[in-house]
Amino acid sequence: MNGIIIVNKSKGYTSHDIVAKVKKITGEKVGHTGTLDPLATGVLPLLIGKGTLCSKYLMNHDKTYKVVLKLGIKKSTGDEEGDTIQEETVNERLLENEEVRNVLESFLGKQEQIPPIYSAIKVNGKKLYEYARKGQEVEIKPRRITIYDIKLLKINKASSEIQFEVSCSKGTYIRSLCEDIAKKMGTVGYMKELQRTKVGIFTVEQSVLFEDLTKETIEKHMITIEKLFKSLEVINLSERKLQLFFNGVKLSFDLEDGIYKIYSNQKFIGIGIVKDKLLKRDIVLN
Repeated sequence: MNGIIIVNKSKGYTSHDIVAKVKKITGEKVGHTGTLDPLATGVLPLLIGKGTLCSKYLMNHDKTYKVVLKLGIKKSTGDEEGDTIQEETVNERLLENEEVRNVLESFLGKQEQIPPIYSAIKVNGKKLYEYARKGQEVEIKPRRITIYDIKLLKINKASSEIQFEVSCSKGTYIRSLCEDIAKKMGTVGYMKELQRTKVGIFTVEQSVLFEDLTKETIEKHMITIEKLFKSLEVINLSERKLQLFFNGVKLSFDLEDGIYKIYSNQKFIGIGIVKDKLLKRDIVLN
């Protein structure tokens, strides 16, 4: 099996759990394009077999999430797993539709975000959560992110909760975004629920539930490497040039620099890269 399958991760499982199950089912090498916390659900693209070689083309994808922000409570981890470290009464005035929309829309565009202390970002060779667990302070540098779209979905005044949808760049921490939104509203808050609905071109509608993963469902929902790169231009190779291509020889082609699908005798061979009029192999299925 070579390609990509979109898994709809259930709550409580780690990304490693999903990878391990698919590896056991397929007997192939398996990787993913971006982890999801155990409490999060939704889209987790898994790369299978030679599909793992496609990771470099998929790692920088933008993402879309549905989020539930709980106001009035601050958690040590920024999500439900943490200890409650602060509580405040939330004024109902803060939960008016127009007030909430204005705050959400103020986060649109490029900005700097401070990642949460409970994250896997490394500082001086150690992950931030390692410092946090030991109660050690460490300087966390802000990261440049972009919020492309953010919209209010629902307000629950009784529970002081806001549901919103956000589309953002790679590297955006939704836990930090939730805390920043709450702060701008004049209170505290944490990320109560998180569902990733889209990663690049991959959507939750394409996904298979973790519990439904079998060899048959994986084969049925597999996105082949050929299909993944369906929009690329094609280079057709003769038998002679194909053998040279397989052997790693660079071939002359008067084409623009870029990535191309490679075929021979109408059979999909893989992916090649043209640079300075020379084609070299990148991903080969045989």
